[in-house]
Amino acid sequence: MTDFVSIPESPQFWGTALYVVGVFGLCALMLILSHLLGGRSSARARNEAFESGVVSGSPEKLRLSAKFYLVAVFFVIFDVEALFLYAWAVSVREAGWMGFIEAFIFIFILGASLVYLVRIGALDWAPQARKARRLREEQT
Repeated sequence: MTDFVSIPESPQFWGTALYVVGVFGLCALMLILSHLLGGRSSARARNEAFESGVVSGSPEKLRLSAKFYLVAVFFVIFDVEALFLYAWAVSVREAGWMGFIEAFIFIFILGASLVYLVRIGALDWAPQARKARRLREEQT
């Protein structure tokens, strides 16, 4: 006889099976409860899209400022660098001083780029209002 344990007898199988059954059971319970407790609507707006409280009858060609796109790109850039720093933090002991120096250079470049963005006004939401306020302060 061998010490081979069949899959249905292993504790990992039963733990995983219990988890999967629990997940599907919880999903089914939420669907059933939402059907039973949810309100019924026969209004015309029932089948219209609901986008975070914004009325769906808004104009199709809504123009957004390029500032929003720039901020989105900056967010992606600085968010991805955070991922690199998390990965570095996990392996900091194995990297040693050389890894520390590399991470410091990386952080320095990111800090310099952030300072550059602030100095050119890329993160300034109201540059005209700030300029007008400075002019008023200089005139008084």
